[in-house]
Amino acid sequence: MKLTYKKSGVDINKGDSLVDVIKPMARATFTKNVINEIGSFGAFFKIDKAGYSEPVLVSGTDGVGTKLKIAFMMDKHDTVGTDLVAMSVNDILTSGAQPLFFLDYFATGKLSTKTAAAVISGIAEGCKMAGCSLIGGETAEMPGFYGKGEYDLAGFAVGIVDRKKIINGSGIKAGDILIGLSSSGLHSNGYSLARKLFFDIKKYSPKKQIKELGCSIGEELLKPTKIYVKSVLKVVRNFNVKGIAHITGGGITENLPRMVAENKKLKLVIEKGSWPVHPVFHLIQNMGNVEEAEMYKTFNMGIGLILAVSAPDAKKIAGKLNQLGENAFIIGQVEKGDRCVVFI
Repeated sequence: MKLTYKKSGVDINKGDSLVDVIKPMARATFTKNVINEIGSFGAFFKIDKAGYSEPVLVSGTDGVGTKLKIAFMMDKHDTVGTDLVAMSVNDILTSGAQPLFFLDYFATGKLSTKTAAAVISGIAEGCKMAGCSLIGGETAEMPGFYGKGEYDLAGFAVGIVDRKKIINGSGIKAGDILIGLSSSGLHSNGYSLARKLFFDIKKYSPKKQIKELGCSIGEELLKPTKIYVKSVLKVVRNFNVKGIAHITGGGITENLPRMVAENKKLKLVIEKGSWPVHPVFHLIQNMGNVEEAEMYKTFNMGIGLILAVSAPDAKKIAGKLNQLGENAFIIGQVEKGDRCVVFI
């Protein structure tokens, strides 16, 4: 027998056919700044400096984590692609940056064109939501490295902001108000705890319908991470937003202080009950007997993004965000004290 790469488990022709499938998806996200097609060794993006006195590039990278396990269970793969984009573009949004372009990395043991195309369709949809271009990526077929039907995802986004308009929390002071934007659910964090509870301890099927959720567990856990880019950038351009925190791994407890300079003696006071907490969080807490402090340290608890603004602007900014389709709530304030989060 003559050994070939295909007989070793890697089908180059299948990879080539996938590129043909995804080209139209990527092309649909292109702006006028993209100056080459998918398939080159490098991706080219022309930076438009108009409107920037000193343009600064901002980058962010992330994955989807063990939420992918739910996608495998449900054999539904598009929403995790949107998650992948959301995790990076929401991160660079915290500096006030406009996402420009996104690249992804898809790795699997045996390439399924159908599965990969579904994932990348979700990535393309996420890029459209964020107003950025999917300009390239990498598909790796790695036999023996992943379980049957499994894959991993990573990606990164690059954005731009004028240096003098970078949001870095330096202007936050006591008396400022915290505005929370509703999440769509768990987003992409806390899934190791959720999976252990629902599938290891309770032995539930992902298709089990849960009355409190109004859908199956799998459907709830696959709700894609919300992308806040377009609405928040409209507010940033018209109001003084002093700080933004993306509530990801570490929950509100760990992420909120990241928008305050370490040398500032300021505590962030969050008023529990000032926003509606999604039923899935109550379900996890009650069913798993999870302490409240652990919930706020692990999950977003219904708030995906938090803005720090001046008190006189707070109601106007919250109102504008609601007009733009967000669910915005005044959830707390900044006070003098040690750099930490306090829940009252």
